Amino acid sequence: MDKRLEEMDYKGIFKYFSEISKIPRGSGNEGEISEYLVSFAKEHNLEYNKDSAMNVIIIKEASPGYENEPTIMLQGHMDMVCEKLKEGTHDFLKDPIKLVVKGDFLHADGTTLGADNGIAMAYMLALLSDKELKHPRIEAVITSDEEVGMNGAKALDLSSSKAKYLINLDSEEEGYLLASCAGGLTGTINLPLKRVTENGKKIKISIGGLKGGHSGMDIVSNRSNANKLLARLLFDLREKSSYGVIHMEGGYKDNVIPREAFAELVIDTDKYSEVSDNITKIMETFKHELVSSEPELDFTIEDMGDGEYTPVHSISFEKLLFLLIQIPYGVQVMSSEIEGLVESSLNLGIFRLEEDQAVICNSVRSSKGSYKHFISNKLEYLANFLGGEYVLRSEYPAWEFNNDSKLREHLQLHYKEMFGKEMKVEAIHAGLECGLIAEKVPGLDIVSIGPDMFRVHTIDEKLDIPSTIRVYKFLERILEEKIR
Repeated sequence: MDKRLEEMDYKGIFKYFSEISKIPRGSGNEGEISEYLVSFAKEHNLEYNKDSAMNVIIIKEASPGYENEPTIMLQGHMDMVCEKLKEGTHDFLKDPIKLVVKGDFLHADGTTLGADNGIAMAYMLALLSDKELKHPRIEAVITSDEEVGMNGAKALDLSSSKAKYLINLDSEEEGYLLASCAGGLTGTINLPLKRVTENGKKIKISIGGLKGGHSGMDIVSNRSNANKLLARLLFDLREKSSYGVIHMEGGYKDNVIPREAFAELVIDTDKYSEVSDNITKIMETFKHELVSSEPELDFTIEDMGDGEYTPVHSISFEKLLFLLIQIPYGVQVMSSEIEGLVESSLNLGIFRLEEDQAVICNSVRSSKGSYKHFISNKLEYLANFLGGEYVLRSEYPAWEFNNDSKLREHLQLHYKEMFGKEMKVEAIHAGLECGLIAEKVPGLDIVSIGPDMFRVHTIDEKLDIPSTIRVYKFLERILEEKIR
């Protein structure tokens, strides 16, 4: 554990976060972290359950005097989004996250930090291991595969839960109490491709330097999508130069706004300078257009050599380009009920060309189930019209606002007493597991809180250390004070 972090620690929060950060835990690779949680439960003589989906539930019975108080569920997820520097050598399947303290912030060295949602696990482990804490019965629920469609929460069996209240710990702004969130789904388009054989010069165009970010929280910030920008570049280039597309690729997660994308083209051998000049002019136009929203936008053009290549057939490419241009991106509808809240959005998160098909993964979010399905149906319509197929997967419901929440009032009361200011109640466009859990435990009273985090799902992710400690102390107060 970093010495400075150890000096700043409180009740073992960062001790546990450091231990968690040593364990690779990208979505789909949660076996080791799941076993770590089981080992923790055994070490502290706590009841636990681990299911086939790697979800872990740890139960701590009420302390003396709290036996008749309603059970509180604490909940977060164990997986993290794995992003790294383009030139980075970090292996998310085996390498630990390297933590770096800069002032009051905790960063990672060239990768995502995983505070989303590792800090929830650290909070829960610290609370569960605290022998002095006064509290009702606690059910600590830690789910798997949240970042790729909430698959762990979908598989979760809560039939034996005794919880009346749920505090979700997957929020990213101190002082805000979340009371509602969007639902979502992932829709994948598979478009068949035919290829031909051509001789010529292969070039690689790479776009990078974009801000990227969380496709829920950051979609309102007018950030460019590298996949969409690359498609626009090729759309403009077709009016100036002839080319064939060998390969295209961009994005790693459907719920992350892509920062980088690239295309490999075949052109006439003697046209390299002309094509390169045209690409440069188009990209300089983009850079001027996006100078305020994407000031770090950059690009490269590489000569990959002459030879025989197999680009996509011109008809297949026209269909593909039409699809990429026509797929909507960004905010689709703003809420008419909550000022400043995105109601519905769409993110083209993953795109790649395979030998015989293009694969395009879209993340759809909406607080209105009907409009979520309208966007999904529109994607399916586009795909089918062009001869492709559409697969809907990883759907999850919205978490609807509860007008009569004792838990919300409880948190607001004690936040005001502790910090002398009101706790703001908000809804967010990002997806949380609260909607799925609410379906499994009818009548559950739910809120979501968390410390200040910034640029989650990106290599610039950082966690505010003092904020993390304040929110933990608030959690202690919430558990110790009986809900009335």
